[in-house]
Order: sequence, then structure tokens, then C-alpha cells
Amino acid sequence: MTFAPSDLATLATLRPVQTRSISPENFDGSAGGGGRATEGTGASCARDLGPGWKISPSVDVKAGETFDLARIQGSGKITHIWITTHTDNWRTLLLRAYWDGAEEPAVEVPYGDFFCNGWGVFAQVNSQTIAANPHGGFNSYWPMPFRDGARLTLENTSTVDVRIYYQVTYEVGGDHSGDAYFHAQWRRSNPLEDLTPHVILEGIEGQGQYVGTYIAWGVNSNGWWGEGEIKFYLDDDTDYPTICGTGTEDYFGGAWNFDIPGQGYTEFSTPYLGMPQVIRPDGLYVSQQRFGMYRWHLLDPIHFATGIPKVDIQALGWRSGWRYLPLRDDIASTAMFYLDRPTARRPKTPSADDLEVHLGTAPVPDIGATPPRDPRA
Repeated sequence: MTFAPSDLATLATLRPVQTRSISPENFDGSAGGGGRATEGTGASCARDLGPGWKISPSVDVKAGETFDLARIQGSGKITHIWITTHTDNWRTLLLRAYWDGAEEPAVEVPYGDFFCNGWGVFAQVNSQTIAANPHGGFNSYWPMPFRDGARLTLENTSTVDVRIYYQVTYEVGGDHSGDAYFHAQWRRSNPLEDLTPHVILEGIEGQGQYVGTYIAWGVNSNGWWGEGEIKFYLDDDTDYPTICGTGTEDYFGGAWNFDIPGQGYTEFSTPYLGMPQVIRPDGLYVSQQRFGMYRWHLLDPIHFATGIPKVDIQALGWRSGWRYLPLRDDIASTAMFYLDRPTARRPKTPSADDLEVHLGTAPVPDIGATPPRDPRA
């Protein structure tokens, strides 16, 4: 597989592939199929101009329904996804990806978490594989190869219809018989059980490489919260892991509590790791600190030969006497990995209640939401 760091060196290489793109202006990505729409969400705006003038820039996904973002036949590779919707939809939409006609998804992640924005509040992300730009322009550059078809979907788990703008760019042709399949899984501990690490991934069988972690971490206690270690149990590991970190901020590339003296928690975003989001209490309804952190193993992928029994992370703070304090925080993690097969063991699909975070700064999450969420019996 060719990752982005090599792409500049090979950009001039002639390859037997063709580029295609799926959007509301070309739902099947066909050659010469763009800009032909005669109806769509922009038809009224283009009434003076006619076909070819942004008649179908977006789609409306009804409450409770699943929409196919892309259906691709044959062999190929998704190279870029751009997508946007209102911030209030970032934890009510589930993004899924299916490879080679599989019935089970390889990717099942809340929309916002996949793009390192898990709290329904925008954070700028400047990384090599994920870019989140003002105000909610989400981009993925994760290579997603497939051998016999691909399907991307969005499920709207909310009670209101939502509007989505998107574009999926991909290559057709090429030989992907030696490529692994992209997977992403989401898990949430809310709150974390007592004296129990948060599980990021478990029960994965096959050969591949672990390539990334995003965590939306909600702190429920005073004091520092990131003393916990992350552990990677690889291949035949059982009681003890092959890879053991030294602290939460260490794994995400920071140090000394992410605390610059005199400035406090300090956001940062780099090509491979970052803490782009710090949400501070407002003294009213935003009562706890919330953080968003990512770590991409692009130059240092974690290879495994037969599987990943488990990846987990501890939540540790401090109590008196310089003793560690196990915490019961709200931790939602997204694990990215490549695997030699299109399906893998995964957690149960989260419900709308499992996904929910409090929207905005009002006493009730529905107040001021867009679209409005009216009281229901």
C-alpha cells in the first residue's frame, strides 16, 4: 500500500488507473455524468439558469433512514472524502463502509468522531489523513482499497431530517490484490467502569497494521486525568502486552499534562498527532472539561501477524499521598487499522442514546438545535 508520504515522489508516475468522483451531481460517478441534474436541493436557486448550474449540490437524509453515499463496482481505491453537514448532526450520523460485497461493515463510526470532531463543536485539524476546516469541512485521505466493490453509507439516527453535502473521489483499475482493507471501530465508556481500562479494540484476527487512534475524552473529576497507559496486545499476547505506553499525553505526542505554564491546556495539530480540541467549562451548562486527541501511526504502523487480541487505555488521575486515582470518565475512541480481510469482529452498533453528547450551551440539548428538535410525547 502506498501512503501519502510516498505520493509526492511517485506523483509523476504513469499508472493504468482512472479517477472518478461521486457527489449529488453524479450519484454513480459515471464518466461524463456530472452536472446533468434537473432536480435537487438547489433547483429553486438555479431556476433562472437551468441545468448545469448547481441544481443538486446536496441530499436530505430523512430521520431514521440510511443513505448510500457511494456504490462502486469492481476494483479500485477511495482516495479522498469531503463532506459537511450542520454541527448538530455530528453525533447523530453513523458512517459505514463495506468492502467486496460484505454484509458487515468494516467501518462503523459516528460521523464527527471519524473526522476527529466528536463533541459536536468544531475543532481545526491539520493532519495528513484527516483535515477538518472551517466550519465543518471534513476531509479524509485514508487510502481505502477494494477488490470487488465498495459501499459507503450514512445512517441518520436522529428524529429530524438532515442535509448533507459530499464528494467521494476514487480510482478504478489497478491491482489491489495485495492491499489490506481499511477498518474503523468506535467504542464508548460512559462512564468508565471502576478499575477497568477503556477498550479501544479487541478480538481482531488476521494480518495487518494498526494505524490510528482518535479519542473524545470527557473528564468527570478535578485534577489531571491522563496518567493512564495505552497497551497493545499483539498476536499471541495474553496477560501482558507487547507495547506499553507511559501516559496518555505521551501517546498523543505531548508531555507534562499538555499544560504550558501560564497558558494551561494548549491545543496542537500536526501531521501525525495532536490535541486539537479543548472544551472548557462555562460555569453553567458546559460543566466539565472535554478533549479531542488523535495519533496516526503512518510512519510507525503497528504490525501484527495473526491478530490484535486487545488495545486498551487506562484513565488515571491523582489522589492524596502521590497515589494514582482510577477515574470514571466519558471516553469514546475510534481505532483505525488495515486487515487482510474485509470484515472483522466489532462491537454492537451504538444506539442514538449511546452516541449522544449534549449539544450547545442550553439546559436541554434540543433547545436551539438545527434543525429544531421539538418536544415529543
